[in-house]
Order: sequence, then C-alpha cells, then structure tokens
Amino acid sequence: MVVNKVLTLVMIREARRVLLGMKKRGFGQGRWNGFGGKVEQGETILQGALRELHEESGLTARHLTEIGRLVFRFEGDPQLLEVHVFTGSTYSGEPVETDEMRPCWFPVDKIPFDKMWPDDKLWFPIFLEGKLFSGEFTFEGHDKILDYTLSQVKKLPM
Repeated sequence: MVVNKVLTLVMIREARRVLLGMKKRGFGQGRWNGFGGKVEQGETILQGALRELHEESGLTARHLTEIGRLVFRFEGDPQLLEVHVFTGSTYSGEPVETDEMRPCWFPVDKIPFDKMWPDDKLWFPIFLEGKLFSGEFTFEGHDKILDYTLSQVKKLPM
C-alpha cells in the first residue's frame, strides 16, 4: 500500500524577488529551496506551512495562499511525497539563518535553478506568473527526472 507523506513548501515573494533558503542538512541538502517540511499530527496543512516557515526562516507569515500541488515519486521508494506549495508576501520579522536553512533573496530573473531541484525550473515560471499549478514527477535518484506531468489549473485538486 502506498502512503503519501504530506509536505509543505512556502515561497515568500516580493514584487521582483523571491526568498529561498540553502538547505544545510537532511533531504535536499546543498540546494536552494522554499521553506517547508512535514505536516505534523494534529496540524492542518496551512498550520504546518506557517510553522515550518517560521522554524526555518524566522518569518511569521500574515497570509499564505496555496498555489500548487506537486506529487513526487522516487524510483524504488513506494512512498509518494505530496507537496502543497504556498506563497505569501506579507510577513513580520527578518529572515535569519537557522540550523536547517540559510535564507537569501534572489531577483526573479536570477533564480539559481542550477542549484535547485530539477523540477523547480519547470513549475517556477508558473508560480512567478501567479498562476495555480498541479504536477507529478518521477525521479531516478535526486537529480534525474524520468517522467512528469505539469499543468496550469483553475482550481487545485482536493
């Protein structure tokens, strides 16, 4: 039986820049990414996103909007990763380095795709346009996409 692991990914965005974090340990170490992680028992997905953002960046979001839903399969692993992607632009606090992440602002035309997950270059442009998206990716290891589907949607799947 395949069990989904529910995860969050938060992209903090200002007009012409996006806040990313360099992952310092664990899954995705050495890559720039948004902020997020596992949704814990008793949390809603939004509560998990808000908590992870604060734990990894020091920011407290005032409002997050879910903009994407991505499912990841890794060849040889029966567990699916169901990632709920959020964005927000209103927050309090200043980005601070934590044990897990080192935040850095990037201009939208200088996103470091060569140091991010390979799928990011595919869905990030839809995110930057402010559109909703849904997709599924199958990876061999962590660097090679074997197959994927990705589409702009009018409504996210339930």
